[in-house]
Amino acid sequence: MFCNQCEQTAHGTACVDIGVCGKDPDMQSLQEILLYGIKGMASYAHHARRLGMTDEGINAFIEEALFATVTNVNFDMESLFELVLECGRQNLRAMEILDEGHVKRYGKPSPTTLFEGTKAGPGILVTGHDMVDLENILKQTEGTGINVYTHGEMMPAHMYPGLRKYKHLVGHYGDAWQKQKSEFAKFTGPVVATTNCVLIPREDYKDRLFTTRVTAVPGGTRLTTDDFTPVIECAKKCQPLPDAPVRESVVGFHHLPVLDLAGPIVEAVKSGKLSHFFLIGGCDGAEVGRNYFSEFASNTPADSIVLTLGCGKYRIRKHDFGTIELPGVGPIPRLLDMGQCNNAYSAIQVAVALSKAFDCGVNDLPLTIVLSWFEQKAVAVLLTLLALDVKGIRIGPNPPAFVSPNVFKILQDKYDLKLTSNKEPLADLNASLSVATA
Repeated sequence: MFCNQCEQTAHGTACVDIGVCGKDPDMQSLQEILLYGIKGMASYAHHARRLGMTDEGINAFIEEALFATVTNVNFDMESLFELVLECGRQNLRAMEILDEGHVKRYGKPSPTTLFEGTKAGPGILVTGHDMVDLENILKQTEGTGINVYTHGEMMPAHMYPGLRKYKHLVGHYGDAWQKQKSEFAKFTGPVVATTNCVLIPREDYKDRLFTTRVTAVPGGTRLTTDDFTPVIECAKKCQPLPDAPVRESVVGFHHLPVLDLAGPIVEAVKSGKLSHFFLIGGCDGAEVGRNYFSEFASNTPADSIVLTLGCGKYRIRKHDFGTIELPGVGPIPRLLDMGQCNNAYSAIQVAVALSKAFDCGVNDLPLTIVLSWFEQKAVAVLLTLLALDVKGIRIGPNPPAFVSPNVFKILQDKYDLKLTSNKEPLADLNASLSVATA
């Protein structure tokens, strides 16, 4: 393959594989950002399609954006940067139709008390993001005496009345995705991984690990249809789970129930009882530096509200944040779990509603956004926030390796994008509060 830009043949994997000249690291960086963003957006669009929700504009953009990365198509920084931002705008639409699909199918979300741990008897653990798979499992296990548990990003299923109506959806088990090898080994029943964030299984549970459709791992059993009979039969044969409660928590602060409280929230801000909003979430991981998010969140002021979403919530949700008083409502939790990573759409809706209520821009709100960084969906969400011209976001714990220094400087200059100071979370916290009060 010949590259007109560098006039060489097959000189490097970057030029050949993704159509960008290896001599221009900034072009390569923008193409990689675009490709990762498309992957994340395609994940949300796929989940929405499973719920019967599609948008031809999203499909057309994916085709156009992928074509723009073909060899010798685009060597222009400005137009490629426009495509990167358009990916963010299209991802907002993908998250919107996914949210609409969930609400139409499973009802208006509402906060609910969640049991965490296990109950005596056979059980099935469902992880990933696909609510349709969970619904099918609940339907097929009804009346069998088998309990169903959520894991990881499936936790927000409990906020939908159409899913929690199944009495054998008894609770939640486990933590973030990177702990699953130890957690799945201890969970004696079958585990169903419905989407990404599944690890190659250990020997001691791979015969109990099932995956759906394109999700697949060596040693697991891949299911290509909506028939979960093999999982049910496995659950009947496996050792029953013990009665082992861990805690109770409150989840389900989707934007619809939160916006029902918009009036009291605005009144609390105007009266000085509520000083600041923090959005702390994203993708979790195992590398050093992620305790930053725990320390940052646990030190937020007592008169602030912390919004969280994605598996990044597992870094902060075990801290006791207490409650905050809303006029005419009473105490509500300071930590509001909005849902999956795609529920960044909910956080955006809340921010937009508050900006309208205060007659100001989103950037003028007493709002700090701190995103934990890991994979493609996080790229898509970040691009959405940038496309909405949200400024001052902190990301970490490490800079994205595919963003070149020059491209990162563009993002810093244009959007005031910051890296987390992993050794000084309190300094970052104080800086965000000082900006808000300036």
